[in-house]
Amino acid sequence: MTKGVPSIRDVADAAGVSTATVSRALSNPGVVTETTRRAVFDAIEQTGYTVNVAARNLRRRETGGVVVLVPNLGNAFFSLILAGIAEVMAEADLNVLIADTAPGVNDERQILDYLGNHRADGLIVLDGMLSADLLLDRGDPRTRAPLVFACEWVEDLVRPAVTIDNVAAARLAVRHLVDLGHRDIGHLAGPPGNVLTATRRAGAEQCLAEAGLDLRDDWFIDGDFSLRSGAAAAERWMALRHRPTALFCASDQMACGFIAALHRAGYSVPRDVSVVGFDDIEFAAHFVPPLTTIHQPRVEIGRTAARMLLRRMEARRMERPDPETTSETLPVRLVVRDSTRRVSV
Repeated sequence: MTKGVPSIRDVADAAGVSTATVSRALSNPGVVTETTRRAVFDAIEQTGYTVNVAARNLRRRETGGVVVLVPNLGNAFFSLILAGIAEVMAEADLNVLIADTAPGVNDERQILDYLGNHRADGLIVLDGMLSADLLLDRGDPRTRAPLVFACEWVEDLVRPAVTIDNVAAARLAVRHLVDLGHRDIGHLAGPPGNVLTATRRAGAEQCLAEAGLDLRDDWFIDGDFSLRSGAAAAERWMALRHRPTALFCASDQMACGFIAALHRAGYSVPRDVSVVGFDDIEFAAHFVPPLTTIHQPRVEIGRTAARMLLRRMEARRMERPDPETTSETLPVRLVVRDSTRRVSV
């Protein structure tokens, strides 16, 4: 047993390898053999050596953490994505800093401060409304922390992303309403300029056109993914002379706001209008009525984005070229509950 504070030299001597091999086994286990790894970690246990993470990160000019940019922390949709990210990063001994990019929470200067000053070894961006210029304004491109998108993306910035097929998912939602016999179908969209708004509306329009149904402008309502905009859409629906019998909402929160406002006014879902949401957030199954919706694998989106970022961070650490800029598309499914019903003949 060594005396005093055990050092990396003590570990190397106990394992019968060089200090460089010990360092590689700790920082990049995949580059050493399983036998060597076992010998090094047995020696660590034997000597009681502990890695000085702060000193190691300082030498590497690393922070030991990643930043996640979220467009609205108050939106329940993001909770399981963040849980998936935190799970993978914890396994890698990395901290996670979450920054809310909602207007009025952090201005552009504050967001730049998160992105610069060596605050993060990597970035996961969930906000597709940020400008490409803002995300790129992070110092020398050669030392810029790698970036991965999750759920949303910025059209003008080519970076790896973890997404679903929003067009196909919207088609799935509207197809369900068509199959139930609905011919008057409306759409409550997300905020203008958002990539999810555009792709989900495109899917809805494609499905309606294929079914030979009218695309009425007054049945396409702008929202912002919030409960409040769902309630406002209910006022719009009630004011219509000719109302759609079904509504596809681009988020569960809007769907729930829409349904709640209708119930307060004396209407019933699905008796007066069938409603489909999007996301399958936790309370969708417990709402009254339980919400028919598109299920997104949110935990797996977070895990996949975190693993993708770790691969790019490792390439940067080892001074290798970045992995190919490829994206991953995860599957979704329709969850049928009580907020939709077949049209009465």
